[in-house]
Amino acid sequence: MVGGAAQGVLGAHQMELNTNFQYIHSNSFYRGSERASEHTFDSFESKLQYFKVAYGASKNLTVSLEYSHYLLKKETGLNGDPATTYTCKGMGDLIIFPRYNVFHKETRSSSDEVTIGLGYKVPLGAYNDSIGNVEPFSGQTFYVTKPTAVQLSSGAQDLIVHTFYHHGFLRSGLNFFASALYIRKGWNPNGEKMGDFASLAVYGSRTFSKRYGITLQVRYEYADRMRINNNILMFGKPSNYFPEATGYCKWFFTPQVSCTVGKFTLYATTDIPIHQRMNTSRFYTQVGSQHAVTVGAAFRFSTARPKAGPPGGVGAYVCPMHPEEVADGPSRCSKCGMDLEPVK
Repeated sequence: MVGGAAQGVLGAHQMELNTNFQYIHSNSFYRGSERASEHTFDSFESKLQYFKVAYGASKNLTVSLEYSHYLLKKETGLNGDPATTYTCKGMGDLIIFPRYNVFHKETRSSSDEVTIGLGYKVPLGAYNDSIGNVEPFSGQTFYVTKPTAVQLSSGAQDLIVHTFYHHGFLRSGLNFFASALYIRKGWNPNGEKMGDFASLAVYGSRTFSKRYGITLQVRYEYADRMRINNNILMFGKPSNYFPEATGYCKWFFTPQVSCTVGKFTLYATTDIPIHQRMNTSRFYTQVGSQHAVTVGAAFRFSTARPKAGPPGGVGAYVCPMHPEEVADGPSRCSKCGMDLEPVK
């Protein structure tokens, strides 16, 4: 899941359009938690375009559709061997992700909220794409399934559970967050199950000059080993990937910078690995995280015009991003910290 650190709810009748580009590259291999000189292949590279459309059905419920499209997935063969270099591009997965705000409390100086989400992943991309190699002596073409890392999707339907906590200081523009994510992976028609995934993150953000923001995040990730149906193993072990060399534990430090102009927000972020321990075996290493950069843009707007407050000035100020946030005088929004604007 890509597209911004926070996963809270939008305001009622508010819509968000979000897209970003993520680039990943690594030629760093590990045996356990140590860098290894033995490589299964030369490098891995990914270029992903992500899209999200979210809508605030009410002040507590937000529903989003999220879609990923790969511009490139590439595994370069050992010593650049073209026979073992695999590439692909195309549609990835669609995620249906409703989120509900179960707790919200605000005072004049701070706000707290707790959000839970339950999502469902629909696989759209190929999970068993193959490549043809010509045998030089007979001239026959033999088709080999590409490694799972170069498939566009796992081919399985996954369940996503997400929790999110936010505490904001309205006057200073300082916000603290915590989030937890668990993805229960399903089995695909090939009899493969990617390892279940879990992450925990804590981060803080600060707004400067009502426009610029910086977020600093520390995140822990865990992925279980890939599993293969025993009936498939009766025909021999897979020839192009190694289930024992899958799964990991990783720590990341992730800074993000953003700039908001009106209803548009531009942002950029990078994952900096702090520590990683990869599941490996005596014979196989595993590629680890090395370079990951994301740049994107979000556009938030309300689909309903704010109502003018009653006579006497009550509710005469409204947040341009959260129209349900009103006040009878100049104030700040309890959700985003922006200054409320007079209703015209």
